[in-house]
Amino acid sequence: MASVARVTTLSVSSDTSFDDAIAAGIARANKTLRGVTGAWVKEQKVEVSGGAVVSWRVVLEVTFVLDD
Repeated sequence: MASVARVTTLSVSSDTSFDDAIAAGIARANKTLRGVTGAWVKEQKVEVSGGAVVSWRVVLEVTFVLDD
C-alpha cells in the first residue's frame, strides 16, 4: 500500500540561533500534525539591529504522512 504525504510551510524565529528556530518549528509542527517525517530548511534570514544579529528566522517545509 502506498503512503501519501503532504508538505506545509512554517516560518519560525528565534532570539538564539538557527538551530533553535528549527527545533521550535519541528516541536510546533508535532503539536498539530501527526506523522511528521522530515523538514527542509528552505530559507534562513537574520534581523540586524545596531550592527548585531538580534533574530534568526527559518522557513521550513515540513513533510507529514496522511492517515489512511
